[in-house]
Amino acid sequence: MANPFQEQLLKAGLVSKQKVQNAKTQKRRDRKAKVDDGSAALKAQIADQKRQQAEKDKALNEQRFAEATEKGQVRGLITEFKRLAIATPRDAEIKFNYTFGTKIYSLYVNDKLQNQLLNGQLGIVRHEEVSYLVPHKLAERVQLLVPDWCGYLWQQDDNQQVVEEDDPYADYVIPDDLMW
Repeated sequence: MANPFQEQLLKAGLVSKQKVQNAKTQKRRDRKAKVDDGSAALKAQIADQKRQQAEKDKALNEQRFAEATEKGQVRGLITEFKRLAIATPRDAEIKFNYTFGTKIYSLYVNDKLQNQLLNGQLGIVRHEEVSYLVPHKLAERVQLLVPDWCGYLWQQDDNQQVVEEDDPYADYVIPDDLMW
């Protein structure tokens, strides 16, 4: 036992081992049943807000898709990105990874295509389990009409770097295409 007071009471015969064990158990239960600090309610509120926002976004995307389908834009968009798709060379050795939903997909490209992807001149559209390299403007249109099909689209806001005033390495540029 860690409590010398309990040991003294046991030696004196004033308490039994069972009562000491019950006291420890009750103390542990009291510690676990601590008063709630309100964080559970806050977490539930945040989760509810995220769920509502996701439902709202999903409804808005479905509405846009329905409107575009009505106008025939989606069908025209599919034929356009299939027609304007840039073929990947067979001898490409550079693996370009991009995320689509929750999965990571790879596309083999050459130096020229990799530079165009990283500079925002090209985008990747994924439709019916096929990836298409398309011009940036077309990828933006796909992003607006059917965001679920856009696999990779370079955004200006994503690549802004925060430079500290006292940074000793501020003069050295970190390349985007750093390969290991």
